[in-house]
Amino acid sequence: VAIGAQNAFVLKQGLLRHHVFAVCAFCALSDAILIAAGVAGAGAIAARAPWFLSAMRWGGAAFLIWYGLKSFRAAARGGEALRPEGAAPPSLAATLGTIAALTWLNPHVWLDTVVLLGSVSAVSSDRLAFAIGAMTGSFLFFFSLGYGARLIAPLFARPVAWRILDAAVGVVMWTIAATLILAG
Repeated sequence: VAIGAQNAFVLKQGLLRHHVFAVCAFCALSDAILIAAGVAGAGAIAARAPWFLSAMRWGGAAFLIWYGLKSFRAAARGGEALRPEGAAPPSLAATLGTIAALTWLNPHVWLDTVVLLGSVSAVSSDRLAFAIGAMTGSFLFFFSLGYGARLIAPLFARPVAWRILDAAVGVVMWTIAATLILAG
């Protein structure tokens, strides 16, 4: 599984233990909505409305550039370590706002769930079972990623691990942004 913008954020929230359930639930429910739309045929609509994918591409690229810059700044500053008792986490509203942007403004999420899964479901003999299976897989993935992050939490007790993670997230964000820009 490739770690994209959304997955990197879920992993970081899991490591920090900040709003993990809400973030995982938001991602899984968003995926369920997008999977249902794809299975219902929204992929065909998206293919007929190229402006939609173009707007998503440019908006997503701008957001990913900003988020990548934020990650690179955190890596350069350093000094973070996994201390759950430390500073107060961002508000739930701010956290959900970030994950909403990483989910709904991310063209890869749309392409993977609506277009790709919608296309694959078209050849399934039981589209409802396909959709339920894909949604179940999504719930399992996001909750495993969010809560499974605790298994690697001891590694993130060291500040250098956070710097590496922040730099890696920045690279992932800018790489995805570059692919979106170059695709246009």
